[in-house]
Amino acid sequence: MAKQWGGRFEGKTDSLVEKLGESVSFDARLAKWDIRASIAHARMLGAQGIISKADSKKIITGLGAIAKDIEVGKFVFDPALEDVHTNIETALVKRIGDAGKRLHTARSRNDQIATDVRLWARDQIDAIDHQLAHLQDAFVRIAESHVETILPGCTHLQHAQPVSLAHHMLAYFEMFHRDRIRFIELRTRVNILPLGSAALAGTPHAIDRFTVAEELGFDAVCGNSMDAVSDRDYLIEFCANAAITMMHLSRLCEELILWSTPAYGFIEIGDAYTTGSSIMPQKKNPDVAELVRGKTGRVYGDLAALLTLMKGLPLTYNRDMQEDKEPVFDASDTVQLCIRVVTAMLPSIRFNIETMREATREGFLEATDIADYLAEKGVPFREAHGIVGRIVLHCTKTGKRLPELTLDEFKKFSPRVERDVYRCLDPQNILRRRDHVGGTAPRQVKAAIKRARQILKTLG
Repeated sequence: MAKQWGGRFEGKTDSLVEKLGESVSFDARLAKWDIRASIAHARMLGAQGIISKADSKKIITGLGAIAKDIEVGKFVFDPALEDVHTNIETALVKRIGDAGKRLHTARSRNDQIATDVRLWARDQIDAIDHQLAHLQDAFVRIAESHVETILPGCTHLQHAQPVSLAHHMLAYFEMFHRDRIRFIELRTRVNILPLGSAALAGTPHAIDRFTVAEELGFDAVCGNSMDAVSDRDYLIEFCANAAITMMHLSRLCEELILWSTPAYGFIEIGDAYTTGSSIMPQKKNPDVAELVRGKTGRVYGDLAALLTLMKGLPLTYNRDMQEDKEPVFDASDTVQLCIRVVTAMLPSIRFNIETMREATREGFLEATDIADYLAEKGVPFREAHGIVGRIVLHCTKTGKRLPELTLDEFKKFSPRVERDVYRCLDPQNILRRRDHVGGTAPRQVKAAIKRARQILKTLG
């Protein structure tokens, strides 16, 4: 089959080279964006008198018919035609004749693919933002039901201080809010039109890039034709943002995995998001959480692949760049699937409230509040810290919990301790004492939920 670029060549391309070089097996998914960009380009060519209006109209009609065939699965992509662009253009020429051959006037596959991928990336960003909003809503819903639910907050995976489960869930709301902001900011860098840059130096034809940009919804046009066809920063950023989002999902899933173990017993994940064992009939495994945790490494790999791909490429386009699509497609598919499945899994979780509360009795979670209590009584905090450390050591030797100590025992370590110290030993009071913006006090958590709802309303 004749190549679009074959005029200069006498010999045939080796079959292995054909196999190495074809990209339609993966870039066919760009077809609808390729057609959108081609329609805008054809309309501009006709409006500018670069091709006749009649040819422009034929091209637009033909591309619309091809788009419908692709949508219903009637279009057959041919690997021998290398890529999505050539497949569509070849089909167009078969449908409308010589008019189809004029479509490629004033453009190259270099600026064509750059435009297609930017259109694709923009839509993926919008989809991811929508999915993250639903995920955030799931956290807010849990928080609204568990403002007064107490569990141990941890550092180093060791019990540290009592916190509200709602406060804990809203920490993930904040993480995914940052992810949304990163993608939203990236969208502004994606939404710049490269079409019109041609192969690398622009075109002598009297094109109107701004009308194309307006039709396709781009905010601006790329200011340098060489950069326009060789820039893949936005795809690297896309994969970086996806990797960070996956990291946040993985952290959440790690906690859910831990919390679902008998050692914790904090939660039970719904049957629809767990599986059993082929040999041990009693097992209920948190496979969904584990799979999401595992797929995080896959998206990290996609980012590393893109960074490695681009690190040594001189200006402008190089065929290496064909390898940018599979990693970014994989990163997008993976992060979107994982966001959706975690969002669906969260409402299935049953929280064992009493088990969580009971867990706050272990690990001397009241210690910091006793130190703060002594500081309020005039003891320098560093001294108070040492005093409470010795009290905890006494408890470990005597097998007592802090609330079980008598007032006389407390006074052996500091005469400043009075009976009101026992108010510091109630986990509910410990929560209430953190009554500042960002704290775990129920009043502040309710305010944080209200702010979260406002954020969701503002961002959509």
